[in-house]
Amino acid sequence: MKTKTAQLLNQKAQTVPVLSFPSTQLLGIGINELISSSDMQAKGMYAIKQRCSIGASLNMMDLSVEAEAFGAHVRFSEEEIPTIDAGLIDDITEAEDIVVPEVGAGRTAIYIEGVKKAKELIKDIPVFCGVIGPYSLAGRLFDMSELMMECYDSPDEVKVLLSKATEFLIEYIKAFKAVGADGVVMAEPAAGLLSPALAEEFSAAFVKEIFDAVNDDDFIICYHNCGNAVPNMTDSIAALGADIYHFGNAIEIKDIVAKMPEDSIVMGNVDPVLFKTGTPEDIKNAVIKVYNDCSGYSNFMISSGCDIPAEAKWDNLDAYFATINELYSK
Repeated sequence: MKTKTAQLLNQKAQTVPVLSFPSTQLLGIGINELISSSDMQAKGMYAIKQRCSIGASLNMMDLSVEAEAFGAHVRFSEEEIPTIDAGLIDDITEAEDIVVPEVGAGRTAIYIEGVKKAKELIKDIPVFCGVIGPYSLAGRLFDMSELMMECYDSPDEVKVLLSKATEFLIEYIKAFKAVGADGVVMAEPAAGLLSPALAEEFSAAFVKEIFDAVNDDDFIICYHNCGNAVPNMTDSIAALGADIYHFGNAIEIKDIVAKMPEDSIVMGNVDPVLFKTGTPEDIKNAVIKVYNDCSGYSNFMISSGCDIPAEAKWDNLDAYFATINELYSK
């Protein structure tokens, strides 16, 4: 286990939820201002670090950024995280014509600069960048439903698209490393739409290529998958070589922990929507359930199951951190 990973594991009370967009409430700004300003992103990460007992800081988990850099159309809103509402190609045969953008295209330069500035503010815990996974990016460049069908009908063309997504993601992560990022969280939720065999061929193989290209002893690699098909994909996921495996609340995480490598950390999986819709008591009970289910595994850490909504109630977030602190102080 890498030194930085072991340090995280040794401080389980300092949880690492996927917590970024609620920083808008701390800064008194809207989502559009946050995603458009490296200064605001760094200040938001620092504000969360000051407010919460976290073991690592994560930049915005905005899964539209990479597709926008390729030229896909993004829908923006002050109330919601940006989404892709129109892909780049209408037919998988057009994948050959896609030009891989330079890192810095679209808002990628803002996100890289945000991590650089966050590193100047946050000195005592790791700072992670967040990126989308290759299959999930390919789905945003084309069409998610059609992409799944083309895995059967036009596998070679799909792999052309995936190779271009992979090429860009490698360089994007390297750019984050160059400005000081201590690790990366890769979100590959769309892989959960595939059968285990297809997920291994069209997602895991490309994820591993990316991880191998950016991995070193001083850089933490986290793989996130919030799909409900994870229990059927454990063999290929475990072979990715990640330092951290982070899973969503669509699964019973107690059934997954033992299937991941013992020298990696497994994180999850308090329902992120509960932070918006529930009460502090709901959050407390959810945290206790995850703790009771998984505390017998020394390599497990409690986290949110996915990205916590921008509208999350801070009373609920406070209950999350307080409950974890109480559990690990026993």
